[in-house]
Amino acid sequence: MNEAAASITTKQQHGQLISTLVLAFVCDPVVRWFRPQPSHYLANFPEFTRAFGGRSFEHGSAHYSADFAARALCLSPGVEPDREAMHALMRRTLSPKQSVTLMGIREQMASYHPEEPHWYLPLIEVDPARQGHGYGSILLRFALECVDEDRRTAYLESTNPANIPLHRKHGFETLGTIQVDEAPPMFPMIRKALRA
Repeated sequence: MNEAAASITTKQQHGQLISTLVLAFVCDPVVRWFRPQPSHYLANFPEFTRAFGGRSFEHGSAHYSADFAARALCLSPGVEPDREAMHALMRRTLSPKQSVTLMGIREQMASYHPEEPHWYLPLIEVDPARQGHGYGSILLRFALECVDEDRRTAYLESTNPANIPLHRKHGFETLGTIQVDEAPPMFPMIRKALRA
């Protein structure tokens, strides 16, 4: 295993990163609850990924392991998801019931987001065929170097309980549980800023 990680710099790498995220989230409980049909998931998740974390490309905070086994889209303080694109996608692709559930989830998510400027790590995953070999840790360490250099808090929502131990290993603490209707739970997690 090559232990290096780097930041995305080319358009070709954008596509490679999105492809791995699509693979990695294929068994994610929350994502697949909203998109249970394979064709619906494959047709729409790449667009969701770009809207949710794609601004990390232009801000130099999209990262990958050296062999693209793991990828992360991280949003630096002040950088937000493309909410307009996300709203448009949801209106086109979700049922009315799913839309109501999503609105409830987003309200709960907002209640956990730190108020101070912070790094938001919305999408961090490993290619399912490469899981269990330390790629997630390599990538998280790399991404958190930026956070620590900035002396900022990091925040994420884990949509898969299986990932919580990895996040805890890297200093994140669970803040609570986000649960709406029949959707699977999500777990907001925070890693406090390093102090000088």
